[in-house]
Amino acid sequence: MPPKADINKAGWEQSEFPILCETCLGDNPFIRMSKQEFGRECGTCARPFTVFRWNPGAGMRFKTTVVCQTCAKTRNVCQTCLLDLEYHLPTQVRDTALGVANEAPTSDINREYYAQNQESKFAGSENKLNDGRASSAGREMLKQLARTEPYYKRNRPHICSFYAKGDCNRGTECPYRHEMPVENDLSKQNIQDRYLGQNDPVARKILAGHADKQGLKPPEDESVMSLFLSSLPASATEDTVRTRVIKSLPGVEPTSLRSVVHVAKSRCAFVNFKDRVSAERAAEAWANGLDIDGERLGVRWGRSKNTSATTPAVPAVPAV
Repeated sequence: MPPKADINKAGWEQSEFPILCETCLGDNPFIRMSKQEFGRECGTCARPFTVFRWNPGAGMRFKTTVVCQTCAKTRNVCQTCLLDLEYHLPTQVRDTALGVANEAPTSDINREYYAQNQESKFAGSENKLNDGRASSAGREMLKQLARTEPYYKRNRPHICSFYAKGDCNRGTECPYRHEMPVENDLSKQNIQDRYLGQNDPVARKILAGHADKQGLKPPEDESVMSLFLSSLPASATEDTVRTRVIKSLPGVEPTSLRSVVHVAKSRCAFVNFKDRVSAERAAEAWANGLDIDGERLGVRWGRSKNTSATTPAVPAVPAV
């Protein structure tokens, strides 16, 4: 019985070619690729799918697809590295810049049901992330961070575990890299966090580095949990500022926002958070500014109460 005629296999995926980025595909123009129908379960929705395996080039490791095409289309990512296909960045960086909330469920019960419903939405439709509603500041941020050239170094063989223990005796014939592993935050990555765009250490590093370059490095005083918004449009109110702040931070819980103090006369506002982590996430998301009613707002950290009077710039955060 054909797989599609079996009710238990109706949601299983069959495809002829994978959805890949240029880096994962490799620089070999004569690539040979193996195909195995229902070779493994998807790393996110757990449904069986067609697995592809290939060698991207000389001296590289064999690569394989780890998620099904439905999940890849839902998040517009490569089936292997799970990076965004347009900007070649982690999904957490893209979602933070565009203010997009991930709608994919995380529970085992709902993931397969959600994936099956998504299949019917892709017929003749374009990527939902390119709907034109994203702010110009977010698009500008992604253009600055986007990788424009393939990064084939990412296809190198894995580190030899025997060499790390001092037991490898294969020498130059060993197909793995003879390097000592580095233990840090970047070594703790997993498929679910990369796909869902949460707790991704690579994304955290990219966002924090970009915020530093834009002059939004977090102050040393941990008690500062406020951001100062300047150049607000004349039509702005406390409610409109609050609404825009919440919508632009899908990765921050609305309950983390303590208050918004709008100073209409000076056309500025203070956004006060309940914890330092939420304030840092907001600074990273607004590194290129925040758009409200077509106006680009300036964003700066609030000034610490202990800052000397000679320090230029931002007014002290009002008490709330």
